Amino acid sequence: MRKVPNPHAQALGSLGGKARTKNLTEAEIAKIASKGGKARAAKLNAAQRKRIAKLGVEARERKREGGK
Repeated sequence: MRKVPNPHAQALGSLGGKARTKNLTEAEIAKIASKGGKARAAKLNAAQRKRIAKLGVEARERKREGGK
């Protein structure tokens, strides 16, 4: 059986994050986001990294061609 999330706890968690970011600089926010990206990348296997890299290459090529 799946646990149903508490909407009140979700709302409080969301408010806490928003309140915290009001007191942070852009550089501090970027540093925190970078940690999340690094943690996500560490969990990926080689096939997933390859797929994501190919998507990036395709997006850059589309951008270079003028968004066609």
